[in-house]
Amino acid sequence: MRKNRMLLILSILVMAAMVLGACATPTEAPTEAPAPEPTKAPEPTEVPPPPPALGTEEHPIKVLFVPSVDIDFMIAGGELIEQALNEATGMYFEVSIPTSYAATIEAMCASPDDTIGFIPAMGYALANQLCGVEPALASVRYGWNVYWTEFLVARDSDFETLEDLEGASWAYPDVGSTSGYLYPLAIFDDLGITIGEQVEAGGHPQAVKAVYNGEADVGTAYFSAPLLPEGNWTVDMAPDIPDEFIEECAVNEDDKLYCGDYRVLDARAAIRTEAPDVVQKVRILDLSAEIPNDTMSYSPGFPIELRDIITPAIIAYVASDACAETLCNESFYDWTGTAPIFDENFDGIRILMEAQGISLDNIGE
Repeated sequence: MRKNRMLLILSILVMAAMVLGACATPTEAPTEAPAPEPTKAPEPTEVPPPPPALGTEEHPIKVLFVPSVDIDFMIAGGELIEQALNEATGMYFEVSIPTSYAATIEAMCASPDDTIGFIPAMGYALANQLCGVEPALASVRYGWNVYWTEFLVARDSDFETLEDLEGASWAYPDVGSTSGYLYPLAIFDDLGITIGEQVEAGGHPQAVKAVYNGEADVGTAYFSAPLLPEGNWTVDMAPDIPDEFIEECAVNEDDKLYCGDYRVLDARAAIRTEAPDVVQKVRILDLSAEIPNDTMSYSPGFPIELRDIITPAIIAYVASDACAETLCNESFYDWTGTAPIFDENFDGIRILMEAQGISLDNIGE
């Protein structure tokens, strides 16, 4: 009896274990971790090609000229200058004439690594102050490395001295012009002369024309010494043609303005074609002190190794017959030679500018 009871208990325990085992939550078999996704290599980025080298057809050297004389002649001459410099150096050049002296300076500083500028003394001083433009060459004209301001009045006017210009109307080429604006402005100030109406004529020929046409009492422009029948002009001589030769003044078959055997080289000759009687109508009242000649200057970052090629090429070009059709023509800048020039040569210009309170920000105000 007891044995049967034990068997019954064991049977119940076995059955209970089976029931509990059936109700238990089955344990999932362990699974392997998924293999990581392969990492994609980054897409290769395109490296932009290097910029074209300076002096190539894709990146020509910029050559700027201030618009001081016959603009149409300068534009036509610019193409010849491009060709000549290309032949001399193997490099490409692009000549342009900005709309004003100030625009020329700003363009040089806006493109500091690839620009050459043919700029006058005050233009150089302003550009050097603004961005560090550096001089390379100065012009020489008929042996002179300086020039002057000429004060022009009508030949039949009553003006005898600069002091007589009190209240007179004044035509000047451009506020960036050294001979046409800075020097006369300083002289008027030194003499206590109060000028009347002022007209920015747009260039040296236009300032002469304003006096010729009776649109201004006085005009200021560049003076280059006349070529004399014998010997050379000196600063102690009268600047104008002797009175006895005035009526003989005319343009000859070579398009040169002569009065007898005197050749006129000052700004009056710039309008000889349209006004061949300009000397009969317009006279020189007085001259300023000497002014450093205009420059060929480089923008501050212009490569030294290219300067060493271009500067000798410019010197050789000015010495060539080809230059007579462009830069060396009196309808252009009338260069007849070149000379070294250094920054300190413009200290006198800086003194005048400071005395007049002139900077690129306020020029002409």
